[in-house]
This record gives sequence, structure tokens and C-alpha cells, in this order.
Amino acid sequence: MQSARSVAGFWIIAAMLLVAMASSAVPSPIYPVYAAEWHLTPLMLTGVFAIYVAGLLVSLLVAGRLSDHVGRKPVLVVGGLGVVASLALFAVADGLGALIVDRIVQGVSVGLLIGSLGAALIDHSLEAHPNLAGVLNGVVPPVALAAGALSSGALVEWGPAPEQFVYVLFGVLLLLMVLALWIVPERVTRRPGALRSLRPTISVPRSSRRLFRSVSGSLVASWALGGMFLSLVPSALSAVFGIENHFAAGALIAVVTGVGALTGLAIQRLDTRIAVFVGLVGLILGPVLTVVFVVAHALPGLVVGSAVAGVGFGAGFQAPLRMLLATAAPTHRAGLLSTIYIVSYLAFGVPAVVGGLLEPAVGFVPVIAGYGAFIVLAAAVALVLQLVSRDAADVEEQAAETLERTATGSVRAVRTAD
Repeated sequence: MQSARSVAGFWIIAAMLLVAMASSAVPSPIYPVYAAEWHLTPLMLTGVFAIYVAGLLVSLLVAGRLSDHVGRKPVLVVGGLGVVASLALFAVADGLGALIVDRIVQGVSVGLLIGSLGAALIDHSLEAHPNLAGVLNGVVPPVALAAGALSSGALVEWGPAPEQFVYVLFGVLLLLMVLALWIVPERVTRRPGALRSLRPTISVPRSSRRLFRSVSGSLVASWALGGMFLSLVPSALSAVFGIENHFAAGALIAVVTGVGALTGLAIQRLDTRIAVFVGLVGLILGPVLTVVFVVAHALPGLVVGSAVAGVGFGAGFQAPLRMLLATAAPTHRAGLLSTIYIVSYLAFGVPAVVGGLLEPAVGFVPVIAGYGAFIVLAAAVALVLQLVSRDAADVEEQAAETLERTATGSVRAVRTAD
């Protein structure tokens, strides 16, 4: 019988993952306000975005496996307090330099959190619903991005102290989550190698490597699409459509991430190989429709394209994630999740930086068109490989079978030595 503390711990960790990831999307709808007040160019704002991604990647590379050695809770406390500190700094920011410092602190702290939170969620899997932890690992990030963008856009447009209140709100919520960690049992036994684990490395356990190669293209296309909507689309609403309402920017982001989350829920009982295929098709059609309607200045069409892109974002990330997590032993979960997020955030950040560099010279519409073409190309290559590679089909079938056995409770985890 699973203890009440473990059940409570599961939901505390899920809530902490939601709040932490949501806080990372809070600044996006506020960027136009900063740009107007502090005379920031799109290139400067893209630089701020890139600094966040760089801090997160460094943190994942250095500390991604740390919680597999020292335990989940110490890493969660440090990472959670770091995000709280970054939100406090945002609330008193007074210029570009402050934004850069804030985003560095936030990126490093979120990097500490995401791998450890995802692994902790699986550590406390509910005995009555063993597959739920894997589902939430895929569903919570897009739900969180939607919640963060929507709440930020609404509070900036209609709330008090638009540049402060939203940060205070999320900071208080996350601090409460950190305090609640004392209830959560520690499932990881301390083991040697903590200092060695801090050497920058990308760690994929042997049991997951073939599958990782098979589905990495889907991860890249999914998060590149997320980066396009979080970094450039809010500014494009103003530049292309003349929409200055800050809630509208958050709402458009929420269309992609919200549909992505609903897609993740809808594909729970779908064969994960079919779900990957659905995701890749959505990642091809969604950006094509989005770019076409941006060029045509058709706002309703842009919303439709964003919704289709959301299907791709949800299925293209969550189905591979669930398969990968089913192949990893408990002692390798945080390292594997960190590697997944390293690949994802590189795809999330690098194209956005390139787009920001090119925008002053060529304008928003050509940059978004090129960005969309990159996503379509990545998804198309991944789709072709899925269709023609016998090896990919075999390894995905094995992972899908393991995931099915985990969902029915017949196995708890794959225990394979690295």
C-alpha cells in the first residue's frame, strides 16, 4: 500500500513542476512593455531570451545528474529558491542589464529543477495509476507555459502593477511549493560520484540510446516550434497585425501550448508510435499554416494554424518522452530527462537567436517564414526516417510494449546497467 506521504508528494511535485515551468513563460508577454519603456530592440530582447536558454543548458549539462547521487530534495530546494530569487529580481528590474541578470538566475535555477522534478514525479508514481507520472511529465510543461503566458498577459493588461505583481504572485506560489517539500519522502539513496556528476556531460543510459536516436528529430521540431511562439510571435502580433493588447500575445501562446497539453491527454491510450506520427504531421502542417496566414495578414487563420501547431507540439514531444522514460532505470532518470531537455532547449533557443539577429535586416515576416521552414524541414526529415527505418520501427515497438506493461502495472521500471 502506497503511503499517504508519497501520494501527497506526487501531487506536490506535480504542482511545483507546473509553477516553475509557468514562471519561465511569464516574462514573454511583458517584453513589449520593457521594449517601449527602455527602448529595447528586438535583437536585445532575443538576447535576453538566449541568455535564459544558455543558463538553463549550462545548468542541465553540469548538474543534470546531481539528484541521482545526492537525492531529489536538496536539488529541488536549491533550484526552487533560485527561481524565487529570479522572480524577485524581475519585480525590481530597471533596465536591460537587470533583465540579463534575472534571466541568467532563472535559467540556471530552472535547469536545476526540471530534470529532478520529472524524475521525482516518477519516483512517487501512484500505484493506482502507474502511467500518470509519465503522462504528467509530458502534459505539465505545455500546460504551465500556457498558464504562465495567459496569466502574465492578463495581469499586464488589466492588473495592478503590471511589471511587478505577476512576478510576486508566482514567487509566492513557488516558495509555498518549496516549503511543502518537507512532506515529500526522499526516494533516492545517496551514492558516490556526486562531484564526478558535475562534469559537463550528456548522459543517455544504454537501454535508451537507440530509441533516443530514433525520436530526437521529433523533440527538436517540437521545441523549435515552441521557441518561435515564445520569442517572436508576440512581437509579430504588434509588427504585422498592429495588435498592442498584451493579453492577446499570451492567448496566442496559450493556443499552442494549451492544445499541446490537450493533445497529450488525448493520446494517452493511443499507440505511442502512431502518436509520434501524428505529432510530426502536425509539426509540418502547423508551421505552414501559421506562416501562410501571417503573410496573408489573416488573424483568424493564424489562430487555426497555431492550434494545428499545438497538436504537433503536444504529440511530437509527449509521445517520445513517455517511451524514453519507460526505458530508463530509476538511477538514470534525472540524467536522461536532463539530456532530453538539453536537446529540446537547444532547438528552443538557437533558431530564436538566429531569428533575432536577422530580424533587423529582413523584418518579422521573412524571419518567421524561415523559422517555420526550419521546423517543417526538421519534422519532415524525422517523419521520413520514421517511415523508412526498420531499426527505428523495431526499437519504438519495444519501447511501446514496455510502456504498455508499465501502464498496466506489470512492471515498474526497466532496470538495466549503464
